Amino acid sequence: MSDVHDLADLAARFCDRLRAGGLAVGPDRAARFARAVVLLSPRYPREVYLCALATLTSSPADAAVLDRVFTTVFGAVLEVEPPVTSSIAGREATGAFRAGGSSRHYREVAVPTAGSAVERLAERDFGTLHPDELALLRTVMGRFRLATPPRRSRRERVTAGGGRVDLRATLRAARRTGGEPARLRRCLRREKPRKLVVLCDISGSMETYSRAMLQLLVCAAGGARAEVFTFATRLTRLTRVLRRAPSAALADAGSAAPDWAGGTRIGESLGEFLREHGVRGMARGAVVVILSDGWETGDPLRLGQEMARLSRVAHRIVWANPRTASPRFRPAAGGMAAAWPYCDAVVSAHRLDALGELLDAISVRSPSNLG
Repeated sequence: MSDVHDLADLAARFCDRLRAGGLAVGPDRAARFARAVVLLSPRYPREVYLCALATLTSSPADAAVLDRVFTTVFGAVLEVEPPVTSSIAGREATGAFRAGGSSRHYREVAVPTAGSAVERLAERDFGTLHPDELALLRTVMGRFRLATPPRRSRRERVTAGGGRVDLRATLRAARRTGGEPARLRRCLRREKPRKLVVLCDISGSMETYSRAMLQLLVCAAGGARAEVFTFATRLTRLTRVLRRAPSAALADAGSAAPDWAGGTRIGESLGEFLREHGVRGMARGAVVVILSDGWETGDPLRLGQEMARLSRVAHRIVWANPRTASPRFRPAAGGMAAAWPYCDAVVSAHRLDALGELLDAISVRSPSNLG
């Protein structure tokens, strides 16, 4: 296959992934991207990314989609310049592709095998990943951002226009003008991010998913501000443990939670959280994320009661259930049926390329998407 055909195939496959990720990439943009790569002959993935940014995006929202898809496809290589291989075997081993004007003079963009591995793992269910495979996703997760919607704080800031008149500041300023308020001082309430509280089910059926969620909290920007609890047969607070270095935090999480891979009493654990932490202030106005498949070994009625209490104090409840990824899933019985009416959003978060839905559910300002 010629270089041009190789490049056309690469551009087509990459643009297909962008369209699947929500970026409107038509044939004209794909052609511009291919021409840019030919003209610039990039040597490193970072240069390919810049070509894509210049030819495939037209807004910050487009750039965000490109960042996510490019990282998924090529892995954590945007800031690293890998060595260029020269042999055919090396090109095949690294997944290198060629771009140039002739078959005798060309440069290679080396895509490391780690990037290819990340691309394959992006569509794998977390429940099927081994710990070493999950570790490969850490750098990619580090490019995510956990952002909660803002809320108005009690503190105010001075503003040139709009807002309410600050009578005290106006009178203080009037002293300089003989007591005449020559200029009204105005102020606005400051905004700050809402608290994020994450409750992870670490029972046997959820162990791998919980490790992925804890890894996301450790790696993603903003995750360190979250209050983190695990539960199975009891509730354990892991906030301080997870604020350490990622490797140490994940290693210590299992020992900090004595009921790791045990049974599941969701209602009792949620009640303990509300009694000891939530109602006292931690859950008030917060975005609460519950990661669980909903298998309740206790009384589902108790879970419904505790969810009702939580809904009265929390700003938003997001339930991440990997079983909802199946088209046959129905919240017809058990704990999920009891919790469903009180959830503002239910997402799967079962694999890397599904985490965007979770991040969107956390950051959205609207009260509910369940109707």
